[in-house]
Amino acid sequence: MTTACIAFDPSREAAWDAFVAAHPDGTFFHRAGWREVIERAFGHRTHYLMAERDGAVVGVLPLAHVRSVLFGQSLVSVPFCVYGGPLALDSAALAALRQAAEVVMAQTGVKVMEWRPLHPLPDDGEALPGWQTRGDLYVTFRKSITGDDDSNMKAIPRKQRAMVRKGIDWGLASVVNQDVATLHRVYAESVRNLGTPVFSRRYFEILAEVFADSLDVLTVFDGGVAVAAVMNFYWRDEVLPYYGGGTAAARACYANDFMYWEVMRHAAARGCRLFDYGRSKIGTGAFSFKKNWGFTPQPLQYRFRLAPGASIPDHNPLNPKYRLFIAAWKKLPLPVANLLGPHIVRGVG
Repeated sequence: MTTACIAFDPSREAAWDAFVAAHPDGTFFHRAGWREVIERAFGHRTHYLMAERDGAVVGVLPLAHVRSVLFGQSLVSVPFCVYGGPLALDSAALAALRQAAEVVMAQTGVKVMEWRPLHPLPDDGEALPGWQTRGDLYVTFRKSITGDDDSNMKAIPRKQRAMVRKGIDWGLASVVNQDVATLHRVYAESVRNLGTPVFSRRYFEILAEVFADSLDVLTVFDGGVAVAAVMNFYWRDEVLPYYGGGTAAARACYANDFMYWEVMRHAAARGCRLFDYGRSKIGTGAFSFKKNWGFTPQPLQYRFRLAPGASIPDHNPLNPKYRLFIAAWKKLPLPVANLLGPHIVRGVG
C-alpha cells in the first residue's frame, strides 16, 4: 500500500483532528485550528501536511513559514507553541511526512526547519543527513493531579503551598471566563517587566474565537482589581495554563501562586487529570518557579533540519546578545511596549 503526502485540505479538518486526538503523542498544538490562528494573527504562510493510505489518515505535520527581518526565516512545527512535530502511524508515514517537509524547505529556500515533539521521535529507518536533535534547549513540566483538592494541595511542596495559602488568606478571588481584554492588559505589563515583547490583543482574541470550546481565562482579583490572569488550554484530560502573568502588585498579595492553584482546582473539577506547566529554559525564573511546585523537568528533544552553513536558532532571554535589549525594554513606557511588541514577537515563533 502506497503512502501519499498531500497538502492540508480544509474539508479534511475533522479527519485531521480525529487523527490527532487518537494519536498517543497528539497535543493541543497539533490541532488544525492553529493553522487559522497563525495565518490570521501573524500573516505567516502555513504548510500543513497530511499522509494518507487508502484514503485513511496515517500522519500529520503542521508547519508554518516564519519570516522576520530581525530573526530570519524558518519552518517551524509549530511556531508560538511548545509542542509540535509530526504524528505518524508508522515509519512509512513518518518518512513520507519528512520527505514532503524537505520539499517544502527546498521550495521556500528556508535554511532551518524545527520540529518540537513532546516525546522523542522514532527513527524512520533512514539516514537523516542535515538533521540534528537537541535535548538541552528546553524542558517541560507535566504532573498528574487528582479530583480531590486536598490531595492536590498536599502534593505542592511545603514552601510553595504556604504561598498559596497566603493568597487564600489575603482574600484573593478568581473568575473564569474568556475575558481576553483583561488578560492582555495584565499580561502586557507582566512581560514588559520581564523585558519581553508582548503579543497583540488580536492574537488572544483569535485564539478565543478558534478554540472557544477548549479555552478559558482565569483572572485573579484583589479587592476588585485584576492583578493576575492566565489563558488556559484544555486537551483530552489535560490543562495547559499558557499565557499568564501578574502586575507589579501581584507579588505582594501572592497572586501568582494563588492563580495557578485556582487553575488546578478548576481544571480538576472539570475532569482534568494532568497539569502541564509548559516549557521553560533551564536557569530562568520560570524554571525555578515550576520546579518549586514539585514538578520534575522533562527534556524536550527538538529536531532540526539545517541547510549547509545554518545553525540552530537561539532566541531566548539567556542569550547574552539580548541582554541590553531586555534591559532597555523593561524601561519602556507600557503603551510604547504594547505598540512595538507585536511587530517584534511575530518573528520569533
